[in-house]
Amino acid sequence: MTALLQLSRGIDGFSRAIGRFFAWAILAAVIVSALNAIIRKLFGISSNAWLELQWYLFGAVFMFCAPWTLAANEHIRIDIISARLSQRGRNIVEFIGHFFFLLPFALLMTILSVPFFMTSFRSGEVSSSAGGLVIWPAKALILIGFALLLLQWVSEVIKRIAIARGIIEDVHAPIGHQAAAEAEAERLLALNADPAIKPPRKPRQSASSRRRRPSASSRWARPRQPDPSPRPPRADPTSVPDTLTRPRRPWLN
Repeated sequence: MTALLQLSRGIDGFSRAIGRFFAWAILAAVIVSALNAIIRKLFGISSNAWLELQWYLFGAVFMFCAPWTLAANEHIRIDIISARLSQRGRNIVEFIGHFFFLLPFALLMTILSVPFFMTSFRSGEVSSSAGGLVIWPAKALILIGFALLLLQWVSEVIKRIAIARGIIEDVHAPIGHQAAAEAEAERLLALNADPAIKPPRKPRQSASSRRRRPSASSRWARPRQPDPSPRPPRADPTSVPDTLTRPRRPWLN
């Protein structure tokens, strides 16, 4: 299995290098399109060869970057169901997709592209448009592109078998509820199996951080000051005033 994984890494590196190189064809197509528009507007000169060259460049990007996209797991897929499946369920879905969809399609297109390209190459087929380019290079892109995609299929199957056997980790696994539960269960099993591994403790708070911060209302509220002078006792409404009960002074008569 080690030799197969080395082969898979080699195929992935080759697809990555081819894809990164031909990704620059997008910039070349933009430059060709801009130059064609400028020359046509300024000098009134145009040719169908410029338009067909743009199609060739876009075709090269599509066909030669498809294996790189497959290796990076960037093709459009619906992860609503696979994200809820277990690792075994995802492996079954991947195997079904690789063997019943990708393999027949890539193999059939590679086989059919051989006579498609050879007939055009032997006859020296040229575009039917005036001033157009030869056709067989565009058909060669189809043949080579599907052959590279078939080669990348071999790498994907090797990696999926290694993932199913637990040799390597599925780095492109979707993160869902089931996957998160499996990861948590594996972590708990690892903790129970190895008593030397202890769960991380929460950092202790310092005395200053444990102090309770006053709220906004308490910070802006004025503290109550004690009254230095005691209040006089309340008068009893039923009592008679002293002026009525005390005797009058004799010298005031």
